[in-house]
Amino acid sequence: MHIRKAVLPVAGLGTRVLPASKVVPKEMLPLVDKPTLQYIVEEAVAAGVEEIIFVTSRSKRSIEDHFDVFPEMEEALERKGKRKELEELRHVQTMATYTSVRQPEPRGLGHAVLCAKELVGDEPFIVMLGDELVAPETPILPRMIEVHEQYGGSVLSLFISPPEQVSSYGIAAVEELGDNVVKVTHLVEKPKREEAPSDLGIAGRYVLTPDIFALLEKTSPGAGGEIQVTDAIEMQASKGHCYGIRFTGIRYDTGNPLGLLTTSIAYALKRPDIAPALREFMRQALKEE
Repeated sequence: MHIRKAVLPVAGLGTRVLPASKVVPKEMLPLVDKPTLQYIVEEAVAAGVEEIIFVTSRSKRSIEDHFDVFPEMEEALERKGKRKELEELRHVQTMATYTSVRQPEPRGLGHAVLCAKELVGDEPFIVMLGDELVAPETPILPRMIEVHEQYGGSVLSLFISPPEQVSSYGIAAVEELGDNVVKVTHLVEKPKREEAPSDLGIAGRYVLTPDIFALLEKTSPGAGGEIQVTDAIEMQASKGHCYGIRFTGIRYDTGNPLGLLTTSIAYALKRPDIAPALREFMRQALKEE
């Protein structure tokens, strides 16, 4: 079945980037001249996704507003002859169908995914975390979809975690299948470093089969007292229904101030209209340092 839907859990408080995220959702903080979340939506659309499902909270209305129509802005741009800006605005509004559902309280990623059950229905879907970006030149979703079509089951994007960060991720034990594809045999959410089954962490991209919802409904709170999607996927893995891809491309973490800044610089350096002046500024700043 063609994967048409992507769930983007964006209800979190973004405490790692306070005070910037107090009234502006962390997913709406800009990278150059676009909010972080728009890059993630564009990644999903490039992989063939047609419907974006936002799992939001009452403080995240600006997310829905950003992807909604804005007739007054369109009229102003039309009147001023700003065709490029108008086309970009309309592209954001029309590149996918957008729906949203609220997570009434922060009870973990698993609970956020479960909130999208009625909107997803009985079909495989993608989950994308809002503070991890994948560089467009090294996409992972198309390959994940291929592995799902080949083997069935859920598929995880996996990366080699630095030892000091193992306790921050879901960690997978795997069996090699070749060509960077693995079968996931065991998963642990945020284990202690010495108890981790490997150094392979989940890199914020999932292809999940719809049976995950029934598993989430019977998943008890785990790490941090929250309902963890990793614990539900572990039940799939124990039955041989979970696979993974060793991601060797470029990924960015925008969930902390340094990551947000360096990611913005990395994306700006890809822009021919900005990169030359930015490089010159960086040369001068480093020289003065």
